[in-house]
Amino acid sequence: MSQEGCLFCRIVRRQLPAEIVAEADGLIAVKDVNPQAPTHLLIIPTEHIASLADLTEAHTTLMGKALQLGNRLARQYHLTPDGYRVVINCGPQAGQSVWHVHVHLLGGRPLQWPPG
Repeated sequence: MSQEGCLFCRIVRRQLPAEIVAEADGLIAVKDVNPQAPTHLLIIPTEHIASLADLTEAHTTLMGKALQLGNRLARQYHLTPDGYRVVINCGPQAGQSVWHVHVHLLGGRPLQWPPG
């Protein structure tokens, strides 16, 4: 999918509404519109990158910052005492449905393993 039609690119450009909870260092974090846990946030790079498989060495710092933002949001949403999950789906069989790499932050209830 092109950047023009990408759901997350449109959110980044403020062409679609989203409940933005944080912005920092080339990242935006929003509440998931179909939450799978009491807290379900998406951490999205503002740069269009289709999937985890498309990351390059140049994205190492960006993705490290995404995880650090996830840690900060986990503290902000009081998830750290009981724990939380961080997930990146890569490809259709893994459950990726939006072709723009993003990190899921889930918590606020017991999460099962294995997840799928």
